[in-house]
Amino acid sequence: MVNLMKKNLILIITFYFIFIISSYGAGSGGGSSGAGGTSTDYYKKGISLVKRAKKLEKKGKIEKANKRYEKALKYLIKSNKKKPNQPNTLNYLGFTTRKLGNYKKGEEYYLSGLKIDPNHKGINEYLGELYVVTNRIELAKERLKVLKNCNCEEYEELKEIIEGKKQSKY
Repeated sequence: MVNLMKKNLILIITFYFIFIISSYGAGSGGGSSGAGGTSTDYYKKGISLVKRAKKLEKKGKIEKANKRYEKALKYLIKSNKKKPNQPNTLNYLGFTTRKLGNYKKGEEYYLSGLKIDPNHKGINEYLGELYVVTNRIELAKERLKVLKNCNCEEYEELKEIIEGKKQSKY
């Protein structure tokens, strides 16, 4: 009788562990490195990498920053494919491509974002910065006009860059 109880207990414990392990795997999404990630997952990863890249850039670690921007760009492209035409995603796509030196593609992303949300603060600021770097000051001033009444830091940042008080890396 004791032997039978031990076997039943072992069976119950085994099934319990199998249940726990299979439930954990199913609930965790099995990781998000594959095609199963959501637009939000990709966007958040992209933004996280952009923030880390900015910190590295401020420390003068440009090569490491560019690697983060490249990774961020991949995640943001995936996010845009899953859920296209989101102004915030287009803003960061423009930002990362601009930081990587592809001004033409960056401008395309920014302009696509402005078609959806003409008053997007981030896009207007960053597009203005791109115009300053590419020596199109009049276009940068147009972006500044859009931001004029927002009472926001984006206006102040772009204004300083246009006036040459603050250097824009690119």
